[in-house]
Amino acid sequence: MEKRFIYADNAATTAVSEEVLNAMLPYFRTAYGNASSIYKLGRDAQRDVEAAREKVAKALGAEPREIFFTSCGSEADNWAIKGAAETMAKKGKRHIITSVFEHHAVLHTCEYLEKHGIEVTYVPVSDKGLIDPEDIRKAIREDTALVTIMFANNEIGTIQPIAEIAEICHEKGVLFHTDAVQAVGHVDIDVKKMGIDMLSLSGHKIHAQKGIGALYVRKGIILPNLIHGGGQERGKRAGTENVPAIVGLGVAIENATKNIAERNAVIIPRRNRLIDGILQIPYTRLNGDRDKRLPGNLNISIEGIEGESLLLMLDMNGICASSGSACTSGSLDPSHVLLSIGLKHEIAHGSLRLSIEDDTSDEDVDYILSVLPGIVSRLREMSPVWEKMMKGEAYE
Repeated sequence: MEKRFIYADNAATTAVSEEVLNAMLPYFRTAYGNASSIYKLGRDAQRDVEAAREKVAKALGAEPREIFFTSCGSEADNWAIKGAAETMAKKGKRHIITSVFEHHAVLHTCEYLEKHGIEVTYVPVSDKGLIDPEDIRKAIREDTALVTIMFANNEIGTIQPIAEIAEICHEKGVLFHTDAVQAVGHVDIDVKKMGIDMLSLSGHKIHAQKGIGALYVRKGIILPNLIHGGGQERGKRAGTENVPAIVGLGVAIENATKNIAERNAVIIPRRNRLIDGILQIPYTRLNGDRDKRLPGNLNISIEGIEGESLLLMLDMNGICASSGSACTSGSLDPSHVLLSIGLKHEIAHGSLRLSIEDDTSDEDVDYILSVLPGIVSRLREMSPVWEKMMKGEAYE
């Protein structure tokens, strides 16, 4: 079969769409005003920033004044968690609850806070990669300030019971934040109906450029500044507005959220065909719940091989994929997400994440399924782990 180029790593980043790029271009050359300036060029830029804010708010079921632009999802996570910790500590609440398989933007922020007197409880996840809301209920204490649970996992794609968790938090008078970087544009989100107090998102996951994100903060919640300086973002986040990126984000989130059901009707059958086809390879397993997962995500462990070698050989065949999250792909340690669902180190090292979109064709799926078995066979032939496994010596 002829070699193709297939991009199947949309969970890591997406291409900037033509519509987003065209919307951004004027702000580099002709509409380049500083949005904080009072002359017309600046006022026009400010008007367009606010129009983008309205688009983000509408996509989430929020009010425009509840949307704050950031540089990325990680910044939004940091701002929400550190800000809530600082604010609530003044009220004697110095306890945060999160899960063991959050993105490192959350986990490392919590680790930082632990060094500064905040106590953190890390609730477990099931072997299907799902959080039990009752574990959240049991973990909440009188001094709990915040619960932060991701909407959908970035590696195995499992979608968490966000509305149930939020309801428990509100019953107990606790703030609830969710990292929705992977979920926005792929599942329907309404922050009011779901009871979400704060939500983080990132533009480059939905065909906007890298370097732009947003934080939703429910009206009435006061967060301290993460960046001090000028009066941008209603005095809460200093720094000259990145007008092209903000405008691009507005277009991207509007496009990403308007036809979710129709796109998913195309994506899910192709994802399922990939899952079923790859599971025909002996000694493979799907990581995460089969149904409660993002439409385009599949994460499969392939025993007896090493993930990095798999990715390199897929790349040689024109397929872009991932093994664990892109943020930690340079690490030799196995994925903390896969370890958290009970996989042994040797199995966790051999994970393959494919994240497809509606532009992934049936022919692309056919190509992946035609190439992958041969790659796995070749890698297993070279693998001492596979040799031990076949002798019954593996994992001893």
